Amino acid sequence: MKPNSFPKAEHLCKEKEITRLFSEGKAFINYPFRVVYSVEKKENDVSVKVMVSVPKKRFKRAVKRNRLKRLMREAYRLNKNLLTEVLTEKELRLNIAFQYISDDEQDFAYIEKKMTNALNKIKEAVIQC
Repeated sequence: MKPNSFPKAEHLCKEKEITRLFSEGKAFINYPFRVVYSVEKKENDVSVKVMVSVPKKRFKRAVKRNRLKRLMREAYRLNKNLLTEVLTEKELRLNIAFQYISDDEQDFAYIEKKMTNALNKIKEAVIQC
C-alpha cells in the first residue's frame, strides 16, 4: 500500500461501526471540525478508518458539500502518517469521524492546518492510552 494513499479499506462506511463510534467514542471540537474518535484493539491490517461529513443543513448545494469533503479527505491523506506510526507501534485501531461545523467555506491551507492540529490531538490521546 502506498504511504499517502486513501484506499477503500480505510473508509469508515459500515453502519454498525459508525453507530458504535458515535455512541461510545470521544469527541472534541477543533473549529471548523467536530472530531469523534474511538480506539480499539487491532483486528485486521488497517489501523485507521475515517469518515468525512458536511451537513446539508449548512451547505444546500451538493457542489459545495462535495468540495469541502474532497478538501478534508485530501488534508487527511497528506497528514495521516502522524497517526499510523503510533498505531502500528501500539497495535491499536482507530475509527475517526470528521464533521464540518462551520457555516463558511474555507480554503485548503486553513483546512489542512486544522486537520493537522486535530490529528496531533488524537495522537496525544492515543499515546496516553
